[in-house]
Amino acid sequence: MQYFVVNSLTVLISYKGKNVDESQCKVAMAKDGVVFNDVVKALQKISQYIHKTPVLTCSQADKRSGRNLYFKCEFQQKTGSFKARGALNAVLKAKERSANCAGFVTHSSGNHGQALAWASQVAGTPCYVVVPEMAPEVKKSAIRGYGAQLVQCGAQPQDRYDACDRLQQELNLEFIPPYDHFDVIAGQGTISLEFLDQVPSLDAILVPISGGGLSSGIAIAAKAIKPDIKVYLVTPRGKKMEECLKTGRRPWHGPPQYLDTIADGIRLQQTGHITTPILTELAEKEVFEMDEEEIVLGMKFAFERMKVVIEAAAGASVAAAFSNKLKTMDPKMVNIGVILCGGNVDINHLPW
Repeated sequence: MQYFVVNSLTVLISYKGKNVDESQCKVAMAKDGVVFNDVVKALQKISQYIHKTPVLTCSQADKRSGRNLYFKCEFQQKTGSFKARGALNAVLKAKERSANCAGFVTHSSGNHGQALAWASQVAGTPCYVVVPEMAPEVKKSAIRGYGAQLVQCGAQPQDRYDACDRLQQELNLEFIPPYDHFDVIAGQGTISLEFLDQVPSLDAILVPISGGGLSSGIAIAAKAIKPDIKVYLVTPRGKKMEECLKTGRRPWHGPPQYLDTIADGIRLQQTGHITTPILTELAEKEVFEMDEEEIVLGMKFAFERMKVVIEAAAGASVAAAFSNKLKTMDPKMVNIGVILCGGNVDINHLPW
């Protein structure tokens, strides 16, 4: 697949011999400013530092699902999750804007914190990560291992924001959030460029969602390349994401809350103010809501049958691929991409 940048809004794609003018796609420009060209430039910027993660297949998974499943192995990405893509793109873009940047700060349940710590190390810049006390120790240890300063906070989402604000003001740091950031979204979208190059026949992609940076980036890029592809969101119970997509409004009120779920990477209930409009426009209205038992079974299948270590958020995607909901969908939707978003699981405290 080749990418020819025509201007900031139009990209001509030579895709398996077929030319596609992005200006003619319904997703040529996301309403809040992230365009396909941003994703292409992100891949050009970060590709020398990240892995092009493999795609796995499994005949037993296909049999259980009734579809052809293709598992995108982001648990094999730098820092153990897809987050390295968006964090590095954001850090490198920030360094371009200001070479004298004093450092970066973020809040994270673990994966984004590791990713920003690693990206800051690549860029030679200090990094501070605010982490809730209940985050898995394996993730906190990894953040320290990448050279970042770890700052622990209380259990509520607002505690994260308050701590970040304090550090940002005291140390003159640049804040890079986990999902609600143009450069982060563009970086996560590079998964679609790889995935559709590896498996051009994909009919749909199942994406686990927390704040929406991953799913927004994937939707922007995938639907620019292949407008008919479906992008389905996968959540724990209680997120209200389907209500959000069907009404076009954010159904959450008050400060952000955490869902009660073993999938710590996708426990945030609300999606972002930048990501939500992208998703209401581009994601499918049907959402896969998985319960705790299904998530555990998804993890166990990956461990036992596929011989891979994934975290619970990725287990939710596997569960969605095996769900009755998918079985009842359009039988012409044959080739399904499954995003295995991360593998940073504490093996001393598995959810079963």
